[in-house]
This record gives sequence, structure tokens and C-alpha cells, in this order.
Amino acid sequence: MRLPRAFVQTVFGVGPFALFAVLFLVLPTSNLLVGAFQDGEGNFTFANLAGLMTPSVVTAFRVSITISLASAVLGAAAGLAVALALRGDAVPRPIRQAVLTLCGVTSNFAGVPLAFAFLATVGRAGLLTALLVRYFGINIYDGGFNLLSVVGLTFTYLYFQMPLMVLVIMPAVEGLKRDWSEAAAMLGASPAQFTLRIVAPILAPNVVGATLLLFANAFGAVATAYALTGSSINLVTILLFAQIRGDVLHDPGLGFALALGMVVVTGVCNILYLRLRAFSDRRLR
Repeated sequence: MRLPRAFVQTVFGVGPFALFAVLFLVLPTSNLLVGAFQDGEGNFTFANLAGLMTPSVVTAFRVSITISLASAVLGAAAGLAVALALRGDAVPRPIRQAVLTLCGVTSNFAGVPLAFAFLATVGRAGLLTALLVRYFGINIYDGGFNLLSVVGLTFTYLYFQMPLMVLVIMPAVEGLKRDWSEAAAMLGASPAQFTLRIVAPILAPNVVGATLLLFANAFGAVATAYALTGSSINLVTILLFAQIRGDVLHDPGLGFALALGMVVVTGVCNILYLRLRAFSDRRLR
């Protein structure tokens, strides 16, 4: 039987992506799901999940959630402000494209290079730190700032969280029609009333959804945190890394359980983001 041409094209078009998803998403997720309920001998156990209730693991989740939430909220607020500033014809097109290109680059700049860049810029012997002391007599470290801390790591995460927010929220911002503001002005609404009663309700689902996406993005980050702080900050990702790399904390079962917990947290965030995004798209149409 001869297969329809459209079916063959679909198989060859979608097939590579489906294979990639199975090899690098479905199989690893299934493996950690099974491993979270097995002991060292392959027997079924709940001991790995019970390990998630130990004080060090609970603290790791609390610190990770705190940093992820803070960087997501701050990054969302700053990114939304940038996206709104780029909307409309007030900004020349070349500048707008340059800003969006820069956001695309910086949103993917993380890991060891980002950690080194921040150490070289605002570390204790960083360039900006030295310039502030020399020309303004301001030592940010005397004021309590510490790059190798929860606040410092949150500050570092903002470098890729804010531009990611710009890229994610920009389509929704561009969906705001100029006719709406003109109609509101003709009906006597002030710019503040237009923003609070029209713009805010329309953008709210997208903003909340994008914030959840930023939270998941920060929650799963490991390279930047480890390169910047080592193991001085008790994060879930660093604790997971310690369980699987074979040092004194080596416990593959607990590592599987930690990974499963992270999948649940990030999965919930992404599902909520997709639901909110679909809801907002329907409203904009």
C-alpha cells in the first residue's frame, strides 16, 4: 500500500525531532523516575524520597526557590519595563533591533564565562569595585554586598533573566493595538486609567506566565552558581551534582530523588506558563 505523500513528509519532518525528544527527554526522565524508587541493589524503596525531607535537602530547596523567585520577579519587572519602552514608533527601528539582538545574546550567556565576568567586574578586586573606591570613595563590600552570597547570586542571575523576559513578553506587548489607546483617549480615559484598566488585565496572564518561566530557568541553573560560589551556597542543583559525581556525598538514589523533585517543580511552572500563554493569546485575538 502506498502511503500518502503528506504523511511521508510529516514523518520525515517530525521524525528527527521526535527521536531527539525520546533520546534526551523521555528516556532520561523515565530513568530518573525509576531510579528514585530503587536502592543500590535495584529493589523498590521509598527511602530516596524520604531523603528529601532531611534538613540539608529542605534547606537546599528553600534557598533555590528563594533565589529563583527573587531573580524571576526582579527580572520580569525590569524586562517588562524594557519591552514597554521598545513598543511603538518612538524608538528607532535600528535601536530596537539592536536591543533585541543584545537580549538574545545575553539571555544565553551563563555558566563559567558569566561567573568570571561578574568576578572580574564586581568581585572584591573587580574593575567596577576598584573604580567606585578610587573615584567615589564607595566600597560596596563595606555596605554589606557580597557577590558570593544569596544576594550576589540573585544579582548575577538577573543578567540573563531580564533579557529573557524581554524576548518572552515582547510578542504580547506588540499585540497591544494602538486603536485601543486612541479609543480610550476619545472616551476620556487618562494614560494611567488606560494602563490600569486595559493594558494591565491583558498583559497580566503573560507576565505571570513569563515569571514562572524565569523561575524554572533559574531553578535549574547550576553552572553559573557552581562556578561562582562552589559549594558555599546550598542549592538543589549543587547538592544533586555532589550526589552523582562520586565524592563523600555520593548517593545516586538521593540524586535521582532530587532530580525528580526538580522535574516536578519546573514541570509545574512550565505547564502553568503554557496555560497562561494560551489564555492570553485567546484574549488578544
